[in-house]
Amino acid sequence: MLAAVALAATPLVRLSTDPYTNPSSQHQTEVEPDTFAFGSTMVATFQVGRFFDGGASNVGFATSIDSGATWTSGFLPGTTTFATPPGPYGRLSDPAVAFDAKHDVWLISTLALSAGGTPRAVLSSRSTDGGLSWANPVVVATGSIPDKNWVVCDNTPASKFYGNCYVEWDDNGIGNRIKMNTSTDGGLTWGPSRETADHATGIGGQPLVRPNGTVVVPVANANIAKLMYFTSANGGASWGAPMKITTISDHEVASNLRTEPLPSAEIDKQGRVFVAWQDCRFRSGCDANDIVFAKINPSGGVSAVKRIPIDSTSSGIDHFTPGLAVDRTTKGTQTHLALTYYYYPVSDCGSSCELRIGFVSSRDAGKTWTAPVDIAGPMHPTWLADTSQGRMYGDYISTSYVGGTARPGIIVANAPTGGVFDEAAYTTASGLFRATPAVASVDESPVPDAASDHPAPAGPVTAN
Repeated sequence: MLAAVALAATPLVRLSTDPYTNPSSQHQTEVEPDTFAFGSTMVATFQVGRFFDGGASNVGFATSIDSGATWTSGFLPGTTTFATPPGPYGRLSDPAVAFDAKHDVWLISTLALSAGGTPRAVLSSRSTDGGLSWANPVVVATGSIPDKNWVVCDNTPASKFYGNCYVEWDDNGIGNRIKMNTSTDGGLTWGPSRETADHATGIGGQPLVRPNGTVVVPVANANIAKLMYFTSANGGASWGAPMKITTISDHEVASNLRTEPLPSAEIDKQGRVFVAWQDCRFRSGCDANDIVFAKINPSGGVSAVKRIPIDSTSSGIDHFTPGLAVDRTTKGTQTHLALTYYYYPVSDCGSSCELRIGFVSSRDAGKTWTAPVDIAGPMHPTWLADTSQGRMYGDYISTSYVGGTARPGIIVANAPTGGVFDEAAYTTASGLFRATPAVASVDESPVPDAASDHPAPAGPVTAN
């Protein structure tokens, strides 16, 4: 059992420590966490030993089989040359985790890179003992420059496609062309890479499965200027053309912090998809980001974009990188939501930025929200691993419901000592759920003609 620590008002548990010593990457760094929970088991996964120009020495995991009371941690075997046993790849990136209930298998999807940092393949590692140990990975797909993979499984016994697992990724070498692969045998083998009906491009997709087996994939377009979604109703045999959710208005976060308005998406019991992202449309002059969300209904209709009222639109606080959780046992007006996010108390903070992590929740499908609580911080951005795209805790974070309460997967950093980082994966020592919403959602309209102060790149984005 790993000891609890208190880095802010909320006691935290450190999940892992970087064991690697190769001089080519930055050590005592863990970044980019994802989590998934099923029953009383929760698995977290994250990069370990971050390289400046992409990927990490390996990917780690931390597993709890008692709803987060205790944790077992380790590192994936057969992946990179630094793993035990070693694998054929130079680096690993973009971990995401899922559970296949039909085959009783946990899956961690990763992106394999060469020693020089070029993405080579999408991989999948399997665990058949509840996430406590993992087999050598299998290749899901290859491409010219594969990027930003994600994984989900169909866990509804009544679904025609119960036990199907789906991996979404994009091929940056051909303009971020969206790809989908399907497994029907618990991740042992994977079918061919398929594209959407119109060969769409995008990045950061997070596939979800409705109770009827329909797969819904919220995704940003290739230059992260709008959000869209596409579906499959035939078990991944074919994929429809994307439909628009909304445009994105993004405030550029201060102090060279690596963060983009990629979607964080989850689904409720009746198949409504909730999508959250950072957006400045409700702020005058686009001077800071809120966390906003929209719903994709089972009918295919998309709701208006709503601001999560963590504070007022004149607060000057900048919010970014949401990790949204939806309690999959809830539905309708009583759907439970939980949101972890990073923020700066002062948006235009220059060299004095203080990075913090906050949490809010809702018990009525986002109509009202609790007052925010701090989970961790303050942290200085220079305490984070340095990358070619800015200081990094991750392009995404995660929150999952387990045992009836929410637990985040977050990256927390302390001041480096002797030039060595102290950045690692954490969760909270207990579940987070405040019973009584304290902040009513305000029906605010976006600022007229709000425009991003973070211009979208002219070409496709890569984010390994």
